[in-house]
Amino acid sequence: MKTTARVLTENLLQNLWQQYLRRVSYARRYTALVTEKGGKVVPDHLAFRTLNTQTGEQPSGINAIRHLIEPLHYRQAGTYRFSRLMLSAAHFEHPDPALPKIFVSQLEVDQCPEWAQQMIRETVKDASYLLSDMAIELLNYLQQDGQINTEAAEILTEELTGYFRRPWNLPHLDDLLKINDVSQYAAWTLLHGNAVNHFAVLFNEQQVPGWPDLETTCRALAENGLPMKERIEGDKGSLVRQSATQAVKETFRLRDTSGNFEEVEWTYGYLELTERGFTTDQGKPKLFQGFLPDQVFHLFAMTQTREN
Repeated sequence: MKTTARVLTENLLQNLWQQYLRRVSYARRYTALVTEKGGKVVPDHLAFRTLNTQTGEQPSGINAIRHLIEPLHYRQAGTYRFSRLMLSAAHFEHPDPALPKIFVSQLEVDQCPEWAQQMIRETVKDASYLLSDMAIELLNYLQQDGQINTEAAEILTEELTGYFRRPWNLPHLDDLLKINDVSQYAAWTLLHGNAVNHFAVLFNEQQVPGWPDLETTCRALAENGLPMKERIEGDKGSLVRQSATQAVKETFRLRDTSGNFEEVEWTYGYLELTERGFTTDQGKPKLFQGFLPDQVFHLFAMTQTREN
């Protein structure tokens, strides 16, 4: 039996969603609430953060993700710049619109202060490449033929799932705190590496009776104990409107410069809600599939807290 690239991609994304649900309690709670009310949870996109510098054996920056998703038929569909944050980004779309978009950003490390560049590069210089030679070979076969043996597809899916974690050692606590003052994005990425930064669900498909718009939905989620972003990004009727839960926190055991270990809490992921407006394509209405930089800029801040 053969497994197509489309099916393998769907299985991989489902694995990443399940990993994310285990880590992000707010996403689990949202899913339960919407399902209980007869609505649907449909992913709009998922996002990754990367460092545009040499990261050991792993490709640097956006290429760390691009080189895995292009064999799965994702293609770049938009680019973005966030100069104040020292970030650039791209989003990728699959020929099958039922599959979520993938948004990948990168910190332009060479724009950081020299001491910060050195700290980041020292932390990631020995990063391992988390795929075997066999997995790369199978990806190449999949890209060429569009399908591979089902048993091989199961192995490849498992390896690809395992790629989305931190490939370098944990940073020292003192370094992390200093880096965070320059870029909370950099600090987050040093802790979480290739892990999914967030999933976004498509509000247009939610269809919960009594939650007709983002405002109603956000209020209802807050009333059910979900800590929500204070404001919705985007006016009613705009091409994209976005809100989000706050980010969950995880505990890390980090070594300080004295060699002692200390437990610290740091943000991980949040659940984003995306509502898409319509544009026209050859005179016909079509859901807008891109991203608006001003909104994305504010959402990067969702992993920043008063403590870090």
